[in-house]
Order: sequence, then structure tokens, then C-alpha cells
Amino acid sequence: MVIDNKTILQQANAAIVAGDNEGFLAHCTEDTEWTFVGEQTLRGKPAVREWMRTAYQQPPQFQVEQLIAEGDFVTALGRITLPDADGQAVEHLYCDVWQFREGKMAALRAFVLKP
Repeated sequence: MVIDNKTILQQANAAIVAGDNEGFLAHCTEDTEWTFVGEQTLRGKPAVREWMRTAYQQPPQFQVEQLIAEGDFVTALGRITLPDADGQAVEHLYCDVWQFREGKMAALRAFVLKP
């Protein structure tokens, strides 16, 4: 059975919310590349794993408002709540553009803003 890219992203996000970083990473290619626009680029699963270890000490909470799929791309628009440096929950607006390759998430371009 073939699973569409939107479903793969939903499964990956469910793993993150559950605190299962490895479950999320199972949906990524080994050479995945994540670009946080205006901040940094992570290259490869080990770099993403290390970033997640610190950034997701408390699992984020997502409110996906829209998923748009076309070809090998899925764009997710919504809100994400993450703790700040003091541990206080802060809501951000986000737009993630995921590129898929052979059923796995190969690249991310993330735009994150405080409302």
C-alpha cells in the first residue's frame, strides 16, 4: 500500500508530539536537510537528531491549519507551541515546506514567527 506524503507528515508529527524523536526521524532520509530561514541549516540525520535533543526537550504542540500537497512537496501552515529559555510556553506561527523523496522527508524549509 502506498502512503501519500501528507499522511507521512501527519504520522511524523504525531511521533514528535508523543516525544518520539526517533519515530519522527524514521520518516526522514539519511541526508535530510533542514533550513530554518534566517537562522541555520542542518545537514544530515545526525545534525537534526542533535538539534531535536535540545529544541524538543519538551515535545512541541502543533495546530496544523492547512496541509497543501503537490508533487513531492507538502506545505504545512499552522501554530506551534514551544518553551522559551525560561520554560514558558510560547506560540509561534509557522510555515514548513517539506520535500519528499521516495516516501521520506528529504528537505525542510521552515519559516517561524512570533505572532
